[in-house]
This record gives sequence, structure tokens and C-alpha cells, in this order.
Amino acid sequence: MKFSSVYVTASSRAEALVIGKALVAERLAACANVWDGVASVYRWQGKIVEDAEAVLIIKTRARLVGRVIARIKALHSYSVPCIVEWPIGAANPDYTRWIAAETQTSRGPLPLAPRAALPLRRRGRSWSGGIRVSHQRNDPCA
Repeated sequence: MKFSSVYVTASSRAEALVIGKALVAERLAACANVWDGVASVYRWQGKIVEDAEAVLIIKTRARLVGRVIARIKALHSYSVPCIVEWPIGAANPDYTRWIAAETQTSRGPLPLAPRAALPLRRRGRSWSGGIRVSHQRNDPCA
């Protein structure tokens, strides 16, 4: 079985948490890390823009990535959200077994969690840059 991380930028911590919670509740992801306060610099509609964003790193089965991308796009406020798969090569076998156990099985799709209401405006952004990383020791998701 193959596994992937999915890198996503969001307009805020609140939006990132809504997306992450939906993916985990729907068993499309085992975990979603949210890092707030990311400074992003990008070109959008002919201008260079600097913004604060939040980043999600989602852990899932590789075969679920297409569904993860579709669900993120349905929940996201950006017209062109940054959603990038990072295949997981070598990993702790206990961790990958946990990802497999916490994501969907061949029993078919689970019902979707309702979309949470967010006080967000559509800002139509696409790409963002670097992240600040912090680690929590006893969190299997970190």
C-alpha cells in the first residue's frame, strides 16, 4: 500500500481546520496538521502579493488523493487553491499501518460531513511559499 502527504494552503487557521476536520471525519485522511501564520509571497493577476496563510499537511492513502483533492476544492475559499501531493517514501511502518487503519477501506465511501459555515470571502488565490515547522512529541499525526 502506498501513502501520500498533501500540502494545502488556506486563507486562515479557521478555514484550514474546517478542511482538515472534514477530511478526517470522512476518513479521507488519517491526520491533518495545521500551521498558522505562514508568510506567503506570490504573483496573482499580474501583481506580487504578500499574505498570511495557514498550511495543512494531510496524511492519507495514495489511492485516496484524487478524492482528497476534490473534497478540498469543494470546501476551499480560493478559486485556485494550492493542493500538492507529496508521495511518502520510507516511513515508520507502525505509522503507515495507522494511516491505513484510519482511512477508508474497501467497504465503500462513508457519508460526507456537512460543510461548516465559515465567515470567509472568496479571494481567488493560487500558490504560496514556505512553512514554519514545530513538532509535538506524543502526537502520532505530527
